[in-house]
Amino acid sequence: MKTNRREFLYSLSMLAAGTALTSPLYGMDRKLKVVLVGTGIRGTSFWGKRLVDQYPEKLEFVGLCDHNIGRAQYAKKYMGVNCPVYTDFDKMLKENKPDLVIVCTKDSTHHEFIVKGLNFGADVLTEKPLTTDEDKCKQIVEAEKRSKRNLIVGFNYRWSPYMTKIKELLQNNAIGQITSVDFNWYLNTHHGASYFRRWHGQMNGGGSLWVHKATHHFDLLNWWLDDTPQEVFAYGALEHYGKNGPFRGESCRKCAHTKECKYFWDITKSSEDMRLYVENEKHDGYIRDNCLFREEIDIYDKMSAQIKYKSNTVVNYSLTTYSPFEGWRIAFNGQKGRIEAWLDIPWLKGENIDQEKLHALEMDQGHKEGQNVEPLILYRNWENYEVVNVISEKAGHGGGDRRLQDKIFLNPNADDPYRHSAGLRDGVMSIMIGIAARKSIQSGKPIKISDLTDVL
Repeated sequence: MKTNRREFLYSLSMLAAGTALTSPLYGMDRKLKVVLVGTGIRGTSFWGKRLVDQYPEKLEFVGLCDHNIGRAQYAKKYMGVNCPVYTDFDKMLKENKPDLVIVCTKDSTHHEFIVKGLNFGADVLTEKPLTTDEDKCKQIVEAEKRSKRNLIVGFNYRWSPYMTKIKELLQNNAIGQITSVDFNWYLNTHHGASYFRRWHGQMNGGGSLWVHKATHHFDLLNWWLDDTPQEVFAYGALEHYGKNGPFRGESCRKCAHTKECKYFWDITKSSEDMRLYVENEKHDGYIRDNCLFREEIDIYDKMSAQIKYKSNTVVNYSLTTYSPFEGWRIAFNGQKGRIEAWLDIPWLKGENIDQEKLHALEMDQGHKEGQNVEPLILYRNWENYEVVNVISEKAGHGGGDRRLQDKIFLNPNADDPYRHSAGLRDGVMSIMIGIAARKSIQSGKPIKISDLTDVL
């Protein structure tokens, strides 16, 4: 279905006033009836077991759905719920009449379940990214407009104390009008490689890391700048993973090169991954420890983009997928000064961090770790710089996971002065940058966000 540009822009403009989030708990005098579609690790843990454990008085799961019946059955045991499991999403909706649908399926199928959930009359909470292309996006926009229900996008990074401090400084005009931003994100050889093992390694699954991963970062930019992206020019290539590998195998656990491959990952050491994925390969053939050098990988592992915003702010962004360390850094240049911020850059603290352990802790949705202090630097023109120390957390996206879920399920009416809550328009604008970057690489030209619907 080809999207008409004028229709799309009109639909998007109608979202401008709809960014405030109303919790699905609003006005309820009973437990929220919740169904989950997509019972992979993110669904069963962060949007599954964690909700069961943290909010038993607020919600109950009344159905679990996955095209892989084995994963759905394991999810029921792992989450500790007593509800039916389904492979038929429509049947689950009809039989359970949920208040909230949580969507954690493959990115390229998000739109199917979002639209069906909204059409059914339920609120919908979807994992990021919203979807993977502009036509699917238009279907979601139209469905929300018709249904008058809420669509919540699970942007958790916004909620971390460190990210919030940056927002506070920018919102308070600490360095004046922002003119440019330098933003670099580094995925280490454990986290970065994991995307190329999974379905994310193919365009038709996750729309590339421009959409699946970088949507996190683009949402932060849009939120920090309180601005609308207008044009994107990007470069990207596949130079490390995929066909570039020196050898390849059927899967890590069945590979003949385990001793010589530095990327070897032994899935058998994880009882959870074995029960959730390996024991259920027979149902759909999905291999969780797939070879990251397989020929069919077609996404980029090197990415760089320039993003121009409505206010004329220009952002230089890059994503590295095979860095020796996991971390990020950003610098905002303003008319009156500069802000520099970063997290997990080892040499800045004289640390040697175990990168494999760091990745494992970030993936552990139940992990809890104490607070620590992280600095950021505030420069004002013609003044000495100021070190701003921020209480930060390691667990759950810098503490963002817990705060996001608390706002939705525990304190829906709490004040939100920094507009952390993300709705449909936020989801749309974050993926549009990634889609434009992908199109720019393919065409070799800058892509205007407003012209996306003419590029299929």
